[in-house]
Amino acid sequence: MNRVLKVALLGGLAVSLASCSTVRNALPFGLGGDKEPQATATAGQRISVLEFEQQLTPSAALSGRDFFIPGPQAATAWTQPGGNAENSVEHVIAAPEFTVAWRRGVGAGSSRTRQVMAPVVADNGRVFVLDGESTVSALDAGTGAQAWKVNIKPDEREGANRGLFSFSLGGGGTTGGGFGGGVAVGGGKVFVSSGYRTMTALDQATGAVLWTTPVDVPIHGAPTVSGSRVFVVDVENQIQAFDTTSGAQVWSYRGIPEPARIMRASSPAVIGDTVIAPFSSGEVVALRASTGQAVWQQVLSRTSRTSALSEIRDIAGRPVISRGTVYAVSHSGVLSAMDIRSGQPKWAPLPIAGVNAPLPVGDVIYVVSKDGELTVINRDTGQIYWSRDLNEGRVRQEGGYFGLWDRTVRPEWSGPLLASNRLVLTNSDGELVAFDPKTGAQTASLRLGGGAVYLAPAAYNGALYVLTDNGDLVSIR
Repeated sequence: MNRVLKVALLGGLAVSLASCSTVRNALPFGLGGDKEPQATATAGQRISVLEFEQQLTPSAALSGRDFFIPGPQAATAWTQPGGNAENSVEHVIAAPEFTVAWRRGVGAGSSRTRQVMAPVVADNGRVFVLDGESTVSALDAGTGAQAWKVNIKPDEREGANRGLFSFSLGGGGTTGGGFGGGVAVGGGKVFVSSGYRTMTALDQATGAVLWTTPVDVPIHGAPTVSGSRVFVVDVENQIQAFDTTSGAQVWSYRGIPEPARIMRASSPAVIGDTVIAPFSSGEVVALRASTGQAVWQQVLSRTSRTSALSEIRDIAGRPVISRGTVYAVSHSGVLSAMDIRSGQPKWAPLPIAGVNAPLPVGDVIYVVSKDGELTVINRDTGQIYWSRDLNEGRVRQEGGYFGLWDRTVRPEWSGPLLASNRLVLTNSDGELVAFDPKTGAQTASLRLGGGAVYLAPAAYNGALYVLTDNGDLVSIR
């Protein structure tokens, strides 16, 4: 399978790409128009937040200036794909030695018909993972010993009738499978979303199935649990809220249909009675967590797109809620900071195409573009401190015959996470790499030994946990 960004075009939609080099080229930053946006989002209104020409360049005013980063705090729980319901974890104590403590196979890895997509979660001394065949495993966080394992896939007859679906890739060809989904922990339960069109709750201690609720379409997104609700976005851009006790659907809200999406298990962000939903249409929608009523919408999409990949507007990285602001980045090239009450942009959106969640920490925001540019942004103004090419020295040529028809390979990056004064990211070369958070200089690199990695690390009780594409869970101390 073509693994470039794990792009899947669902629902029978195919995008024809001229060559591998087309897939890997950076999205252009030529934007339509030269006026700043005049419109302000209101309830029920969808507008683009980027309708002007802008270049991503470091600010001369910030050159050489320092910025504040808070000290690390203990991570005693990592219950959601983004660490907590807000998807906002600033600085954790984790992996000070930066060495592999243990490695355990947890099930099926990625293949042509299945994908390892679910971020790791951890709580109450255990780490919970979902493999490529919809099997949930609970492992001891200290030793990696398996506590229980449960496959949530429906039986073969039900799966054939309800769970399988087709998707087309840019390189052509169609296949089937019920992969996708994710896990979250809350209230003594493990909540599991599934490409087999189910939401399931398991007993956290034993793995016993507490309830299973069938849904109409596959779910590739990971769930977020907050209070008495668990929220998830399906492949038809519908966010659904389920009661955590009974599994009954409480409400649903449908965004703009958009079948082209990135194969990452993005998840909503929740704070109080506000849930922020990311959609593959490029929409960011704020809703009442209790009722599903829309409060505001913004569309993180360019007004001019000049390549097949730039047509994919998906917000594949999780939106982040931090200090009353929602941060989100789209694949089509928009990073925006929006007021959580009104949706109004805090500063002019930046032309960054990304598939990872932004990381607000102290005075700054870290974000990694899909082309491997690590950028540090002033939280208050949107000005750029500096950018670093993470792929410097890592670009290589592969394939071909006698030097002909080879292809340029650039690692794909996931993260970042700030852990014990290191900015850590994983990449598709199977590495965990640490960078200085103030300068961007690489400080350490660790081979994980389990194939490519497309998921950011999770932090829990002093360790980092990484799930590889081969289905290995690696603990780093």
